[in-house]
Amino acid sequence: MTVPESASELVLILAPTGRDAVAAEQQLRAAGLESVACAGMADLVCRLRAGAGVALVAEEAFVGERTDDLRGWLAAQPPWSDFPLLILTSQQISRRLHAYRLELMHVFANVSLLERPLSAVSMISAVKAGLRARRRQYEVRGHLVAREQAAEHLEKLVHDRTRQLLETNKRLRAEMAERKQAETALQQAQKMEAVGQMTGGIAHDFNNLLTAIVGNLDLAVRRVQDEKIRHWLSGALQAAQRGAKLTAQLLAFARKQRMQAQPTDLNALVSGMGDLLVRTIGSTVRIETSLQHGLWPAMVDPSQVELIILNLALNARDAMPGGGLLRIATKNSGHDDPDRPQAIGLAGDFASVTVSDTGTGMPDDVRARAFEPFFTTKPPGAGTGLGLSQVYGVTRQLGGHVDIESHVGKGTTIRIYFPRTAEAVGRQTAESVLEQLPSSGAASVLVVDDDPDVRAFTVSCLESLGYEVRVADGGHAALTILGGRESIDVLLIDVIMPEVQGPEVARLALAKRPELRILFMTGYVAEAGDAINRQHVLSKPFTVTELAYKLEEVLRAEHPKLENVIPIRRKPGAG
Repeated sequence: MTVPESASELVLILAPTGRDAVAAEQQLRAAGLESVACAGMADLVCRLRAGAGVALVAEEAFVGERTDDLRGWLAAQPPWSDFPLLILTSQQISRRLHAYRLELMHVFANVSLLERPLSAVSMISAVKAGLRARRRQYEVRGHLVAREQAAEHLEKLVHDRTRQLLETNKRLRAEMAERKQAETALQQAQKMEAVGQMTGGIAHDFNNLLTAIVGNLDLAVRRVQDEKIRHWLSGALQAAQRGAKLTAQLLAFARKQRMQAQPTDLNALVSGMGDLLVRTIGSTVRIETSLQHGLWPAMVDPSQVELIILNLALNARDAMPGGGLLRIATKNSGHDDPDRPQAIGLAGDFASVTVSDTGTGMPDDVRARAFEPFFTTKPPGAGTGLGLSQVYGVTRQLGGHVDIESHVGKGTTIRIYFPRTAEAVGRQTAESVLEQLPSSGAASVLVVDDDPDVRAFTVSCLESLGYEVRVADGGHAALTILGGRESIDVLLIDVIMPEVQGPEVARLALAKRPELRILFMTGYVAEAGDAINRQHVLSKPFTVTELAYKLEEVLRAEHPKLENVIPIRRKPGAG
């Protein structure tokens, strides 16, 4: 092995008497060995510290000299070093000298005694042996250094690998947590969607029943003369209308409710609800609003958003029986909004409405089920459990998201995110525009519905309003009538029917009669998709007044297929 550059093979000579030092130095140099004669013990120790391979010392050099420094240097050698000392002795033999030499061997450890007179060959041989031993020590030092470096490198590799494993483990744990959260959210969404589909189907059937009940009760109330009977009928009508409201809540949760989305200033909407909220939740709850200046307009149905805020305010009031603080805030929510739930994966800009209270709060198990229909922690008779489910359904149907945060004893915060729109907020409502349109007449109406009770009620309403009525119990029968020569001005048709759906019948009817007006009836508007003209939909259940208003709206509106529409006049004497 190559001796390190720092390894010295200098031979140090200390022979203070006679010419031993000079002779030894000359002989060593002649043999090609680097050597130097030391002036004394202190000089020897100084040169040892600088580096040397072997020391050749006459025994008389120790007489009268302090050897503490030499001993200290030898004792402080590193584990790989055992410096060789060659001590030149005399031929004198005595008990005292023998003991002295043994003491030198004991004190200085790696000692070789060379008796003088010593030939040059013997001296050079002994010195080279000492240098070889020293060289091997340097090699051991090299191995030790290499091993230490390897150990340090290995330790660094282990440290780096451990750190990488810890980081990987941390990342995997985070990914597992995110995946679990996403799976939980997906399972919840799937469960809510399944429940929504079920409730939507049930609501559709109930709407058909309620259409006949509400409509016939409305007709009866209008015609009965006996006040007592009128009172009974009015009570029954109110109960049926409450059932219709319950069905509307189910449809809202199922996201099957018809929305009149329009650009809306949520700040103005919240401000306009001030008096309503004060009257509704009472004086024990203090209301604060925090409305962001420059709030983005949102594409929402204003009446549905008002119902959402009112529902949340009522829930907050119930959570604060002893009074508290209700806070309603609005905020622009971009991708950098820290309050925005990132796990949901919202994309785009939203305008948010936050309703928070200082009430009792919810435990985690209650919060996880808060949006489920008919789930409530209120006592019997205190609530249907549809309030928050309606909030959830309406928000999702409008393309938004609702997030709930609650802590037991600290209160609940519900944030609702509505999609931002680039359209300007209008100043006129659809109703105000319709009021400005000129009045038009009634006409002949073809009623198409597979439910006989709904069909009979609708015919009675139209006849009482003075319209000419034709009737069909399904799509095929309606197309047969429309294929004839009878005058039909308005097609009043149910959306969900067996065999042929209402939108398909309407499409085929318009192919036969482009001038035909279409008014859909439905309790399940989402099933029709884009095939429905959303301005011409009559939601079930409906009253006589609502039917009359919607027909007038259809007759006033410009036909989507024709630029010039011949006015349809009502027959003289029609009511």
